Parts: sequence; C-alpha cells; structure tokens
Amino acid sequence: MGHVLTLELRAIGEVLLVSLVLGAGLPVLFSLGIRATAHAAGGAQERGGGPPHPAFRLLGALCFAVVLACVALGIAYVVAGGLGKELSFEHVYPTFVDES
Repeated sequence: MGHVLTLELRAIGEVLLVSLVLGAGLPVLFSLGIRATAHAAGGAQERGGGPPHPAFRLLGALCFAVVLACVALGIAYVVAGGLGKELSFEHVYPTFVDES
C-alpha cells in the first residue's frame, strides 16, 4: 500500500511540475520578452525614464525563441503520437522514431 501511494505522489508531483513550467512559466517568459522589447524601444521614456537599451532587444528575442521552441516541440509531440511515432531526444535535436 505504501509503495503505491509513493508512486501516485511521485506522479502527481511530476504533473504539478510540468503544469507549473508550461502553464505558468511560458506565459511569464513571453511577458518578459514583451517587457524587454518595450524597454529596448525606449518604452520607459513615456514615464520619464531613460534612453532606449538595444541590448534588451536581444533578451526579448531570446525569450520569444524559447517560447516558440517549446510550442513547436509540443506540436511535434502531438503530431508524432497521431502518426504512431514518438519524439526521441537521444541526440541533441528531437527526432521521430517508431513507438517501442
């Protein structure tokens, strides 16, 4: 009984972690990208802030690239399941392999 409870709690913890990362983490990362892009364009000048900071444009682009990569991986995961394949990360890049 204790072993089953431990497995169930571990599974619940994994689901909670993934939901926090994807459900809250990606929107936070996206909003950070929006904020960095606005700061790079001098959005703070309207409130009496300083000059534009071009380095924040790179930070915004990096945030958007990570969010876009996560969305693309999610779509690839769903498509792979529909085609009878699975997404493998044996190499550095994800590949489609036959289900085992």
